[in-house]
Amino acid sequence: MTTFADYYHHLKEFTEDLFLHPELGYKEHRTSNKVIEELKRINPQIEYSKFSETGVKTFLSTDKKKTLGFIAELDAVYAPTHFQADAETGAAHNCGHFTQVAIALSLYDHFVKTQSYNELDFNLCFIFIPAEEYLDLDFRKELRAAGKIQFLGGKPEAMSLGIFDDVDFGVCVHAIGEVFDRPTIEVNCDLAGFLYKRYHFSGKAVHAGFDPFSGINAYSISTLFNTAIGLSRQQFKDTESIRVNPIVMDSDMSTNVIPNHITVGTDLRCKTLEYMPEVARKLDRAAQGSAYALEGEVSIETEMGYLPFVQDRYLNSFVERTFAKFDKIPDIIDDRGGIAAAGDIGDLAFMMPCIQISYGGFEGTIHGDDFKMIDPEFVLETFPEFLAEVLKEMSGNLDEKKFYRRSFKEYKELIDSIGGNV
Repeated sequence: MTTFADYYHHLKEFTEDLFLHPELGYKEHRTSNKVIEELKRINPQIEYSKFSETGVKTFLSTDKKKTLGFIAELDAVYAPTHFQADAETGAAHNCGHFTQVAIALSLYDHFVKTQSYNELDFNLCFIFIPAEEYLDLDFRKELRAAGKIQFLGGKPEAMSLGIFDDVDFGVCVHAIGEVFDRPTIEVNCDLAGFLYKRYHFSGKAVHAGFDPFSGINAYSISTLFNTAIGLSRQQFKDTESIRVNPIVMDSDMSTNVIPNHITVGTDLRCKTLEYMPEVARKLDRAAQGSAYALEGEVSIETEMGYLPFVQDRYLNSFVERTFAKFDKIPDIIDDRGGIAAAGDIGDLAFMMPCIQISYGGFEGTIHGDDFKMIDPEFVLETFPEFLAEVLKEMSGNLDEKKFYRRSFKEYKELIDSIGGNV
């Protein structure tokens, strides 16, 4: 029996509890408290710090030259139609973050019980971090306006607070949104970056029956804008995995009044920072042209979302080497290249080498209404055991010349320059 098998049944109950109590970003107070309680149960002598209200950081050692940060995300998605959504908040764990938390706890339990972290030639730091999902933005902007946060995303906010100043490389894990016949992991899957755009269309309200001729229909302008986006798609480079998903975010319409206001919001996802401003320009021109065509107006807000994530191939080589020797996981995906999903791990990877190892064990559609874990033994026992072997494989073999470090100041200058270009 391994420590992972010993811990499995307790962890399974803990994980199911997290699944049943999802919380949105910067609101994960119950989840954070549960994590702290479990860390203390595992290690009564634990020292930890909190950040961003719900974030938790703890070291197992601090005396080595390098430090690995193992990162787990606390938050859920806003998905009120998910079968296990919170009835009041609409939060649902249909992105699998609840299992990230569990996997991190399984590793922590293992290293505390075995004391084998002392054998590693790098320190181990566990970071449970809020607000990876880019949503509930009005609430987060209120926090920012009140001076409680600077960034809407959890990792950029933690970066600004210096949470990663004493960390040299990052490892994150993430659910794969596909169903597999056998236990499966994935490496080297890059993610897109994105901007967040809001288009505020305005027109002129008049009686829709008596005098529609004098009005300017803001809803019609937004419809024309959606049509323009659809016709623009053939002008987006296929290699850039462009994704836009315009939705109505705000309106105040009545059937007997020509609508004079509507807000359309969309992500603008793109694989490279170089092409992102070009797509933003096309969208802005489509909005401005639609407003001009129907004699209305539009104002445009642009918010930097997350940077593209390019996985560190050198660090992932240790994952691949471990897989070749680990007979409990039969399948690996190592040739997907990249997908148009995004995450703030891309922002952290600008500052230091980072990888995100993905794992199956779920069914349903990720971010969909039916997503759930179906292979808890693989996710909560076998996969953490594999990760421990990856860390052992890294120990004593890391080449410091392969590492890089950029400052938060450089990061801030980069994202400010992107905002200035769009």
